[in-house]
Amino acid sequence: MIKHYENHDIENNLYQEGYKYIAGTDEAGRGPLAGPVVVAAVIMPKDCYIEGVTDSKKVPEKLRYELADKIKKEAISYKIVFIDNETIDKMNILEASRYGMIESLLGLTIKPDYILTDAMELPTDIPYQALIKGDALSFSIACASILAKTARDSYMIDIDKKYPEYDFKTHKGYPTKSHLEAIQKYGILPIHRLSYKPVYKEFIKNNFNNRDVK
Repeated sequence: MIKHYENHDIENNLYQEGYKYIAGTDEAGRGPLAGPVVVAAVIMPKDCYIEGVTDSKKVPEKLRYELADKIKKEAISYKIVFIDNETIDKMNILEASRYGMIESLLGLTIKPDYILTDAMELPTDIPYQALIKGDALSFSIACASILAKTARDSYMIDIDKKYPEYDFKTHKGYPTKSHLEAIQKYGILPIHRLSYKPVYKEFIKNNFNNRDVK
């Protein structure tokens, strides 16, 4: 049975204040050692309700994909942005996520007049709220969370076909025991984030061991 969530109050209050196009934005993939961070922004219609939409981490995998399809069909506009591991290493994960949010919002076909983010401060003149645990409190942010999560998971499942020994389809790049063991056994890939400690430590070890000592 799909759960019912009461997460429309914030949007409803904003509609009553006169706002029309409320964009929710969220990211997926700040914690993994490999792959991109994926950010989504979405504007849902007023009075839109999709049963089961909440923080993507609380939604079973199969249902997430079903909800993502429904969100895309119902959305006034949505944009999904991939920020690769090299950009993450250059900017740090917080700034890369912020950059992704800005890019996803700019990619919407309709300019929002209000923005809801999952605890992310943005350099924008558009009114916004950075909500702690926003993906559980706001329907719009939850929709963005599901779009970002499913897009990133699909990407990592595709990457698994290229690097099957790393089992990305299972752990999606997160620092699980099996992923750390794969890094130690097979080495670092071009999609790994060198700015993350477990990857950097392996990078340093390999470079030291492979140097010619004179």
